[in-house]
Amino acid sequence: MKNSIWTRPLYYVIAFLFASISLYPIVLMIASSFKSSSEIFIHPLAFPKSFSLETYKTLLEQIPFMKYFYNSLITSLISVFLVLVTGSLAAFYIARYKYKWNQALFFFFLMGMMIPIKLGIVPLFMLMKNLNLTNSLWSLIFMYTATGIPLSMLILTGFFRTMPVELEEAARIDGASDFRILWNVVLPLMRPALGTVFIINFIQAWNDFFFPLIFISNETKKTITVGMMSLFGEYSADWGSLFAGLTLSSLPMIVLFFLASKQFMEGITAGAVK
Repeated sequence: MKNSIWTRPLYYVIAFLFASISLYPIVLMIASSFKSSSEIFIHPLAFPKSFSLETYKTLLEQIPFMKYFYNSLITSLISVFLVLVTGSLAAFYIARYKYKWNQALFFFFLMGMMIPIKLGIVPLFMLMKNLNLTNSLWSLIFMYTATGIPLSMLILTGFFRTMPVELEEAARIDGASDFRILWNVVLPLMRPALGTVFIINFIQAWNDFFFPLIFISNETKKTITVGMMSLFGEYSADWGSLFAGLTLSSLPMIVLFFLASKQFMEGITAGAVK
């Protein structure tokens, strides 16, 4: 009894410490976005003396930030949508239809997680060039879709196999087609898994720096990660505007976390238990 009385407050203290350590860089980034570069160097860990939007104004004047933001958003959303559609269809087929090449096909998808995609960047660049997709957002969309499918297959196939087959059999007796069973019966029950796949792939596409640097050279087609590199000069950098850009670029991640964190945690814990 005594142990339980002292254990719970101790857990809260430990959780508070970890939360404080995790949130401190975010708070520092937001606070630094309201500082000038000189104030950041003089008082790097202090809150700004006065909250001014001058750094955000300078950011929007120096670079086409909203264009970069739009490119990143469109690229991430379309690629995640394609991953969810193709991944759910392929995972449902592998999990529910048995044939001798079933496991081999599943392993083929998982090989995408074992082989580093960046090792093939030269043939990939030549492929995109031959398809006239360089300096196009579709090159990034196709790359993020291809790199996101293996992990989505691993997550979704495992969840499909844990779903009761009786639900699908009952719908099939009522005359429902396979696609309708997937859309109306199975996918509504798969929201935790779909939410997990959505969050993981969206964050990966939004934060990627490598592929936009290789495939995109047109200034109007750059994403945030590459476009903000122009804030670094040869001898100096506008750190106030840089932190303002980091704050704005992190807003979708923060909003996504608050909206889909419940689905993400349910997906992780359900997959672990099952």
